[in-house]
Amino acid sequence: MSERMTQTTRVSFRRSPSSAPYFAPARRLRALLAGVVSLALLTPGPVAAQNDAPSKTTIIRDAEIEQLMREYTAPIFKAAGINASAAKIILVGDRSFNAFVANGQKIFINVGALMDSKTPNEIIGVLAHESGHIAGGHLSRLRQELARAQILAVAGMLVGAGAMVGTMNSGRVGSDSRGAMGAMLGPQELIRRSLLSYQRGEEQAADRAAVNYLAKTGQSARGLLATLERFQKDALFKSSAMDPYLLSHPLPAERISNLSSAAKASPAFASGDSPALQARHDMMRAKLFGFMGNSGEVARRYPASDGSLPARYARAIAAYKQGRIAEALSQVDALIAAQPQNAYFHELKGQALLESGRASQAVAPLRRAASLAPAGLPIRVMLGHALVGTGQPQDTAEAVRVLTQATQRESENLEAWQYLAMAEERRGNVPAAQLAAAQALFVQGKFVEARTQADRAQKQFARGTPGWLKADDILNYRPPNFN
Repeated sequence: MSERMTQTTRVSFRRSPSSAPYFAPARRLRALLAGVVSLALLTPGPVAAQNDAPSKTTIIRDAEIEQLMREYTAPIFKAAGINASAAKIILVGDRSFNAFVANGQKIFINVGALMDSKTPNEIIGVLAHESGHIAGGHLSRLRQELARAQILAVAGMLVGAGAMVGTMNSGRVGSDSRGAMGAMLGPQELIRRSLLSYQRGEEQAADRAAVNYLAKTGQSARGLLATLERFQKDALFKSSAMDPYLLSHPLPAERISNLSSAAKASPAFASGDSPALQARHDMMRAKLFGFMGNSGEVARRYPASDGSLPARYARAIAAYKQGRIAEALSQVDALIAAQPQNAYFHELKGQALLESGRASQAVAPLRRAASLAPAGLPIRVMLGHALVGTGQPQDTAEAVRVLTQATQRESENLEAWQYLAMAEERRGNVPAAQLAAAQALFVQGKFVEARTQADRAQKQFARGTPGWLKADDILNYRPPNFN
């Protein structure tokens, strides 16, 4: 089961360990140049400092934020020639300001970037930069560079070893172990610096592409410059100690200098975000602070004297998260009265009821939320959870329909598979329950356990049927060997 924001059973705004299919960096390449299997926006740092294992990253699912990110990226993707249906925005539960591209057309953005950004334009600039990496095919080319570097590294080491042997046999000065290691490591260091230079060039290309996309869509690049200025302030006291040739990104001051003229030349530079979009951005930030901030932080940012909708939203979420359910429900009802068509207020009510053990009462608001936000897959998964939780046969049958549709739309949705397994088991459909459990284990990267469940399921399906074939796919899958 996934790790929860609220330390309770399940939430819509939730975080879960990312599954193995998201990240499978080759260990050999990682050893050669750690951390460059993704292309990030953030500040220039030595490569070693960026070697946080992505597999430990916490992923957050939230229908409201995902929808807003889709709307932010839609015009950018169109300008960049990116297929919006193939690209995906993934929210990372980290409060630092960062975003990166990995595994093809997946943009990962830290919720810290969303929380710190004051305007939509700042985040749109970030997403435009990452779109530049996707449209430029930078990850594909970087992998080619890494493969080439691996060959060169082996060749360099062989040359170094030959020089070492020759030196040892010659009896010349400098034939000690330190000289030998220098001969061995010299080619590796040259290759590392060459790859870092290549990556810095890709970062500059993504910056330029971002400015072009923003100009094409009639949006300002001020937000992108503001983000780079933020990085410049952060790096102010560190840059003097940095070797610029050992950085994966150009220094922020250099990036600002390169972009400033082109950004200001755009007719849209002085334009701002629409009031409606800014209002939604403010609601998103309030939601994030409500879920991720502690009580003191929420009270400071959204005091009781603040009667704005974002402040009321943050306080309602904080009350729910802190277990003050009656107070939270009262506040959410007031939000629904203010905006009856807001799907995410209904979702929050259903979530609070579900997490407090009232699954039957949660179904109605979650149904309403799902009808108001048909693209909100996390809402539908939560609705499936509530339907399973009622224990009623008719609700269980509906849960199977809802969760089956969810898995068809998003095959990597762990919770949808888990609840589908529960629903099928409740109905007595053991083969389908075992197959869904196998799919859930597969998504988690637990391939051995997945094959065990798939084998049990397959034996109960007629050969060649859809269930048999799905089980067979899992049984025949072999993860790449990176040893």
